[in-house]
Amino acid sequence: MTVALKSPRVPDHVVDAQFTGRWSPRAFTAETMSEEALLTLLEAARWAPSAVNVQPWRFAWGLRGDAGFAAIAGALVPFNGWAKEAAALVAVASKTTRTASDGSEVANPSHAFDAGAAWVSLALQAHLAGWAAHGMGGFDAEAAAKALDLPEDHVIHAIVAIGRIGDPASLPEALRAREVPSQRLPLSALAGHGKFPA
Repeated sequence: MTVALKSPRVPDHVVDAQFTGRWSPRAFTAETMSEEALLTLLEAARWAPSAVNVQPWRFAWGLRGDAGFAAIAGALVPFNGWAKEAAALVAVASKTTRTASDGSEVANPSHAFDAGAAWVSLALQAHLAGWAAHGMGGFDAEAAAKALDLPEDHVIHAIVAIGRIGDPASLPEALRAREVPSQRLPLSALAGHGKFPA
């Protein structure tokens, strides 16, 4: 069963409904996800913009019930145990260096920024396809790196749970009240004309 929820979010300025309609639930249905459906989300991430077209983002993924899912789930902190009910888990990482024109490896200062662009592309594609994606920072980075064979010059930024929005009653009681789309600060608190807001 997919639970419909009218978003209480109201933008300060007119934007497409995909931006206010997308949110990060914790309750998921038991519906499974096909590999093709997940690869479509990763394909959207592949087309994200990146500095000098380096494309530093990297993903490790698993579908509920397979070894990849178990490896990623095993790195989650206990608070994020709800994510083990998701249809898929994706670890988002980036390569911290890039190959310079002379062939040497140099630092890529925008690797995390670019990985963030890829993650939001995945999240919006998920929303457009009727899935929900919830990014989490609550994981053991060392355990995840080991379980997923993360190369040395890479860093994991987040783990994303993907599934169909489910019934909040399936969550531990402490999380049920939080199962609503979160609000945002007013735009005036985030963006300033000619200078950053105080």
